[in-house]
Amino acid sequence: MGIGLLLGLGAAVMWGLTDVSASVASRRFGSVRVLAGAHLAGWLVLVIIGLLRGVQLPSDLGILVSAVAVGLFGAGAYLAFFTGLRIGPLAVVSPTVAAFGGLTVILSVLFLGETLTPLQAVGAVLATIGVVFVGFVSDGNLRETRIVGSGVLFGFAALVLFALMTIASSTPIREVGWLEFSLLARTVNVVAVWLLLVASLATNAPALRPFLAAGEARSRRGAIAILLAGLLDVAGLISFTYGLEVAETWIVGLASSFGPAIAVVVAVLFMRERLRPTQWLGLGILAAGLGAVALP
Repeated sequence: MGIGLLLGLGAAVMWGLTDVSASVASRRFGSVRVLAGAHLAGWLVLVIIGLLRGVQLPSDLGILVSAVAVGLFGAGAYLAFFTGLRIGPLAVVSPTVAAFGGLTVILSVLFLGETLTPLQAVGAVLATIGVVFVGFVSDGNLRETRIVGSGVLFGFAALVLFALMTIASSTPIREVGWLEFSLLARTVNVVAVWLLLVASLATNAPALRPFLAAGEARSRRGAIAILLAGLLDVAGLISFTYGLEVAETWIVGLASSFGPAIAVVVAVLFMRERLRPTQWLGLGILAAGLGAVALP
């Protein structure tokens, strides 16, 4: 469990910093452009590592199907997440997505046969309650309680897809190796995202506007943020997928979900974002829940 916790936390650090970079870039370029650029950069890193190690992509049909599913889950998860970061407060959207760790624990028990203690079950419930508090703003009047914004809704969609991506990755990674499967799945991911980018630029469909708004501005800082997001994300992916290969899925998935704590600190300290008291309470409950799930 020690190595799984360590690798999961390594992914958390990388992904927490990715959240900050993606938030900055998405507000300048739109989530589709940021996702396409960041994942292309990360994919190139995996290709270089694969060439240096002489990796051969798996040809088993079951592995290929799993890679396609994980690639599409990942594309949807990142698109929803980056869109949430663009239109919602970083300090709220990022912790909401962190609940994918608790959901991963539950799915690991249901579908992978991993064990969960009563305390960990309580922790999963607390994490869910924390997400509810973080996602709603209240000034003490129940009638005036409202969702923080549509960014949180995108965050909920992302957390479900991230959990599904984790569960679907676990078994094939242990069969063929983290690099082989990650390279295959990320290839599917990049192709899907770039097809979406081309389609969105060629049409003016209203359904695509949330993903393209504010995407016309050109900024050197935004471009650097896209590249940085891609490099940080792939570093987190490497730590995460290697963790899935050598440790239990639930502990890696849970530990990797701590990344938003870093994003919250950055958002509050450096981006002048502010949280309501109920949201701070939600973050505290969420942290307590995730901590309880992590206990043996």
